[in-house]
Amino acid sequence: MSENKIPQINEELQLKPQHPIHEMLKMFVGNHAAAVACLVLTLIVIATIFGPLFYPTDPFEMVWAPFTAPGQDGFILGTDYLGRDLLAGLLNGGRVSLTIGLVAALMSVFIGITFGALAGFYRGLVEEVLMRITEFFQVLPTLLFSMVIVALFGASLTVVTIAIGVVSWTAVARITRSEFLRIRELEYVTASRSAGASNLVLIVKVILPNALPPIIVQAALMVGSAILFEAGLAFLGLSDPNVVSWGQIIGSNRPYILDAGYTVTVPGLAIFITVLSISLIGDGLNDALNPKLRQR
Repeated sequence: MSENKIPQINEELQLKPQHPIHEMLKMFVGNHAAAVACLVLTLIVIATIFGPLFYPTDPFEMVWAPFTAPGQDGFILGTDYLGRDLLAGLLNGGRVSLTIGLVAALMSVFIGITFGALAGFYRGLVEEVLMRITEFFQVLPTLLFSMVIVALFGASLTVVTIAIGVVSWTAVARITRSEFLRIRELEYVTASRSAGASNLVLIVKVILPNALPPIIVQAALMVGSAILFEAGLAFLGLSDPNVVSWGQIIGSNRPYILDAGYTVTVPGLAIFITVLSISLIGDGLNDALNPKLRQR
């Protein structure tokens, strides 16, 4: 009898459910594109944080002759139209571009969660008012609206970040509202309400944690969108000229794109690789956080 029980015990141990975090990590790593993108993005972040320490050239300093081609005279990525080192600009500008993307995305997520949670929880007049405001911002031409904000308040780094965050929150609001509408009628929410939980507790501690997975995926994608947005504003000349960023490098070298295309191509490739990595990570997070995909 004991010998017959051993295989049965082993089968039960094998069928024991995995911890959710372990299962999510397994699903994320199983998406090979997302895993490689995570590695690439990690290397980019490390380079932008520690690169200027090991390559301390001032990105605004005119160090050599203008339009020195990449690889010549000891300049790995060459120089721009003023003779500034492009590698120094790329390392220092990456820190700014990634910061803008992260802060603008966090701002959008905060605004979107606030509008979506209140609309989905309270319904009625509150939902009508908040969703009409959301629709108003959704139909606005985002680039034009952000250009107006920057033109009115000045092309500083703070204003550009706020402008991007203010025009990018509508998708998060709609996702949050739909999740709150779905979750608010579930049994554990009803039980918490019957136990005397206040509306604030229900929103913040009961419903919101269970509504986060699709919001996290959207937030990851918004970081890449914000980086592209900043690059677009900089290309149009609506960026802080005293702060170097990938978009600012592209914008300042725009008139010379035909004569020295590398001055625009190099930061453009940096933006492309970073945004692509973030997008693939978002797909991986969707695989990991979506319970329907985990059940496949």
